[in-house]
Amino acid sequence: MAWATQVAGRVAQLMDSSNDHRTLQQKTARELIWTSNRSFHGWTCSQCEWSSALPTLLNDPEAKTAYDRLAAAKFRDHKCADHLARLGSADDADSFTPRIRKLVQQGFKPKDAVELFLQEIALEYRNQPKVLAQAKADGEDFLRRVRAGLI
Repeated sequence: MAWATQVAGRVAQLMDSSNDHRTLQQKTARELIWTSNRSFHGWTCSQCEWSSALPTLLNDPEAKTAYDRLAAAKFRDHKCADHLARLGSADDADSFTPRIRKLVQQGFKPKDAVELFLQEIALEYRNQPKVLAQAKADGEDFLRRVRAGLI
């Protein structure tokens, strides 16, 4: 009986949040986020400035998948306290991945979201073939990551 009382006391203590003085950021679980914009392509932490940049000459899908696994392992091992806190970036507005994610969050299937996204980009940047090529590459990479279960 004494054992059950101790266990019940510990459970009550764990559930009592009044003793938890951590900030909301510390209580919130961090996430590994794919970031793609003009100046950076790679994985970042949702809570801090930790990042793992995609090597510039990495083109093979199998090599990218290996890179993703390596970045995920490094992400698990990093300590947010060793990095600056994450702040919003002006580059986020230029990134294609959040636009695709937003369409998926609105209920579109990933493949449909990428197709719709590419149509939007074709209208917005019709005279800029480099931007169109980058959008197509980002869309294909987004779908590859979805298929691999990384997003």
